[in-house]
Amino acid sequence: MKKWHHLLSVIFIGTAAVASAVETRTENNGQLLLEDIPPIPQNLVEELNRYQNVRSASFRGWDMDGTGMYISTRFGEVEQLHKVEHAGGVRRQLTFFEEPINEVATRPQQRQLAYTMDAGGNEYAQVFLFDRVSGKSERLSDGKSRNSVLTWNKQGSALAYQSTRRDGRANDIWLTTFVGNKKTDRLILKSEDGSWWGPISFSQSGSQLLVLQYVSSTRSKVHLLDLDSGEVTLLAGDGEEDSRNFPAGFSYDDRSVFLVSDKGNEFTRLIRKDLASGDEKVITTDIPWDISNFTLSDDGRRGAFVANENGVSALYLYDPRSDRYRREDSLPIGVIGSNGGIGGMQFNPRGDKLAMSLNTPRTPTDTFVLALGRRPLSSNNLNRWTFSEVGGLNTEQFIEPELVHYPTFDKVEDEPRKIPAFVYKPRNTKGPAPVIISIHGGPEGQYRPTFSSQYQLWLQKLGAAVIAPNVRGSAGYGKSYLAMDNGYKREDSVKDIGALLDWIATQPDLDAERVAVFGGSYGGYMVLASSVHYSDRLKAAVDIVGISNFVTFLTNTKSYRRDLRRVEYGDERDPEMRAFLENISPSNNVEDIQVPMFVVQGQNDPRVPVTEAEQIVAALRENGNRVWYMNALNEGHGYRKKENSDVFTQATALFFAEHLLGETQKEKLTSIAQ
Repeated sequence: MKKWHHLLSVIFIGTAAVASAVETRTENNGQLLLEDIPPIPQNLVEELNRYQNVRSASFRGWDMDGTGMYISTRFGEVEQLHKVEHAGGVRRQLTFFEEPINEVATRPQQRQLAYTMDAGGNEYAQVFLFDRVSGKSERLSDGKSRNSVLTWNKQGSALAYQSTRRDGRANDIWLTTFVGNKKTDRLILKSEDGSWWGPISFSQSGSQLLVLQYVSSTRSKVHLLDLDSGEVTLLAGDGEEDSRNFPAGFSYDDRSVFLVSDKGNEFTRLIRKDLASGDEKVITTDIPWDISNFTLSDDGRRGAFVANENGVSALYLYDPRSDRYRREDSLPIGVIGSNGGIGGMQFNPRGDKLAMSLNTPRTPTDTFVLALGRRPLSSNNLNRWTFSEVGGLNTEQFIEPELVHYPTFDKVEDEPRKIPAFVYKPRNTKGPAPVIISIHGGPEGQYRPTFSSQYQLWLQKLGAAVIAPNVRGSAGYGKSYLAMDNGYKREDSVKDIGALLDWIATQPDLDAERVAVFGGSYGGYMVLASSVHYSDRLKAAVDIVGISNFVTFLTNTKSYRRDLRRVEYGDERDPEMRAFLENISPSNNVEDIQVPMFVVQGQNDPRVPVTEAEQIVAALRENGNRVWYMNALNEGHGYRKKENSDVFTQATALFFAEHLLGETQKEKLTSIAQ
């Protein structure tokens, strides 16, 4: 192993002088622009290489007969589609594109599947139909619109999806029908109010479609669309009370539907609604956590769902005939499927196996299959189908987080409100450890204890602790908590970071004099806002695709998502709200930012446009601040190409080594590395 004292001598000698002019260079064939970022020492590249060669294998669907499955994994620069025939089997690559595969939906009764793929991270994903026999793909969408949420009917004769095809702005629902070799496209539901509409599940007969209308993080509705008449019936989300309602699927006989709703409750619960009478039965009355990832077997005999219990997934097997359920305890502690949502698991066609993606603090996302017994609530063994590479790292030595609850500025029943946070602490440190606060995006996101080679890199190579808080506004802790940062309460979540700094100062093994903040998207805004309010308590800040000014963000974010963001952040067209947003925007408060800043952006980002990064970088430099700036010309909202992600990881380690640790920490770093 290379000695870290030699590495850091290269770092500090090369970066000691600050040039007045911006130094610009490119990497990755000119696709990665770097400004005022020192060249990455080769020693650092070699030392971090293993942490960057980590793969994952996400479940994407069973094949037609249910003996094999499709997964997505990366053998080159981006994730592509692969086929696995059995547990531990070879991953056989099926697609070979320069861009990553996004959504995948296997076509029932056919050796085909639909998938989406965009260009350069612009998120204008197109829909393609892939044929397993010929290996060829056919584009189904128009090549210009933004498309997502692929949903097949049970017969495999029709594909519904959300699309901006009508006017480039509205989130409508379209249907492609297949008859022989011919296909027909038609618009089946128009979005007239700026909200997001998406297809979730067809009835068994294929004549009806469950539809989600997403208005905001605290308000969503469920509708039933009759495909013959075009009639749309509201099933959940009526009334003045804000509630989250999500469609989960039809019963086997099409007489009822399953919903997930927090109406009249803090958390979302699984509900069965009778379509004829309108009667509702709450099924998960005794689970005080959000329910998600609901799925049913093709024959209707089995079901499964997931509860998000303090950020950790709990799997439950469900009997649709009796409405009984049982927690399945054979799974390791981790997160199933995507972070939230209704999907992420699927029964095979026979209904005797349940496949899922599972991520743990010590293993990247891999595909697991739970073998089921003869009775609906019985199970046999859990089999791991994929074994993703981890760059030769000994993941058994990976540090797992501790869940803590720290007090913040306001009170609940005369006691300080507690904010949940996951704390990773390095081993074998001789004194208080420097701290990296990692803030999730969203804002209605949630940090969950998943595999992170980057966190482990910081822990083991920098000797830094990592704290991932779920400040107010985070999902997973009830709808009241979710709404606590909306509108004029936006900076209350920033105050939660201030309270975390206070808590760090009370911990003898954490160094309150050496703290950095790190975050992406809304987390990037939180990094900038924390730098405005707490520069005197921070040593470094990394802002990734972050919002620097809410007014310019709302003006320039793509039109198909603008109204959705106004509900969350406030409507900048209202003079009073506009004045408030301008007042709290970091770009208007750069004189208060006195902390070294690393800004990371993707040129094609449709969510947080590149102008948000450009204006904060320009304003900081005009104020005399030293700013590292990285912009990938072939990426969007985050880096999905390995060559770009690698340079970002290396540069971040270099940035923290210089600004968080300081030159006096060379000997300590050397001992940790050894």
